[in-house]
Amino acid sequence: MNKIVRVFFISIFFLSMQNGNAQNNKPKAVLNHQALYVMDLKKSGDFYKNIIGLEQIDEPFKVGKHIWLKTGPATSLHLILGADAKKEYFKNHHICFSVPSLEDFIVTLHQNKISYEDSRGNKQSITNRVDGVKQIWIQDPDGYWIEINNDPASFK
Repeated sequence: MNKIVRVFFISIFFLSMQNGNAQNNKPKAVLNHQALYVMDLKKSGDFYKNIIGLEQIDEPFKVGKHIWLKTGPATSLHLILGADAKKEYFKNHHICFSVPSLEDFIVTLHQNKISYEDSRGNKQSITNRVDGVKQIWIQDPDGYWIEINNDPASFK
């Protein structure tokens, strides 16, 4: 009986430790949205909807200066009207979207006369990453860099 009581309390102790560890492993923060400051809200919105393929979602302000686009189950891209000029951005400062077929996406780019390049800047070229993922780089109407890749992990 004494042995059973000890096993019971030891089991309770370890179970309570697991619960405590599970609470400590919760994310401290999660990505909610990214925002881009744009010159032409309609042009940028059309680009992200028609070229990238994002779905427009409701935005709360209703003042004609915002477009919100769904980028994931609980994330969004906010386009905000107000930029006064196109700027030059470093390629390393970018947004990345994964597509199921990079080849189909490139067809869409050709149909819309949008150029793309690899990570080194070679026009109409594709980068093959060491992990097997293929990627290209494009710029939106405001010059923001966008990586497009075919990472299968994004679709699991």
